[in-house]
Amino acid sequence: MSALICGLDVHKDSTYATILNPEGKIVNQMRMNNEKVLSYLSHFNVCKVAMESSTQIASLYRQLACKGFDVVVSHPKKTRYIAEAKIKSDRVDSMAIAELVRLDALPLSYVPDEETAKLREKVRRRAFLVRQRVKLKVKIKSVLTYEGIKPPSDHGLFTLKGVEWLRSLNVESIDSYLRIMSVFDEEIRLLSKQLLGLAKEDEDVKLLMTIPGIGYYSALPVKSEIGDVNRFPFGDRLCSYAGLVPSTRASGAVVRHGGITKEGSR
Repeated sequence: MSALICGLDVHKDSTYATILNPEGKIVNQMRMNNEKVLSYLSHFNVCKVAMESSTQIASLYRQLACKGFDVVVSHPKKTRYIAEAKIKSDRVDSMAIAELVRLDALPLSYVPDEETAKLREKVRRRAFLVRQRVKLKVKIKSVLTYEGIKPPSDHGLFTLKGVEWLRSLNVESIDSYLRIMSVFDEEIRLLSKQLLGLAKEDEDVKLLMTIPGIGYYSALPVKSEIGDVNRFPFGDRLCSYAGLVPSTRASGAVVRHGGITKEGSR
């Protein structure tokens, strides 16, 4: 079996690759279009491939994994070798990734399986749409303040009666925001229905919902972000992954603890 290792510095349209042999000597370095990476790796019969985590790598990662390559992804914040390099370029980055893999010292990033990735995308998409809808509601309230219009006190501003009242004002900007909000409402409703169906069939989500205060939608982000909980040997590791542990600075006999690390997904 080939023992060649390749470090890839992947960008939107191109990738810089560095191939090393087991002794750390450079076999080949070159830049190429992303479409040519697969044939390049196959030509050199590479054993292991590594790349730094980013949005650009998703498609390439799936392609290489599907073709049977041993692909690993590095944690960008923990790859200090790259971050602290005095000379930073695509060539240096790809070389650093390959060298860290060769030394078995590359800090790895979790890559979810296809099913978990699809669930994560749905959950994050719904959260995004809800945030955008909130922004529209804030804009409508700002328009009312600017126009000196006091909202009704007997019902909510965005209830059925509230929306009817807003439309009766015949304010062009408010009508525009309401039309956009109706699109968001429909998409959020459809996604919520899909997610509810997934929650009813997922045993992990059902278990999470036994926790007081955790409904199906609170449980789904937890499931989608954690993935397989069995990959954490201890509860402390899971808390660290979620960024819920205090930061620590220790030197000699002096130990200082700060706020939580917030390293996990928001």
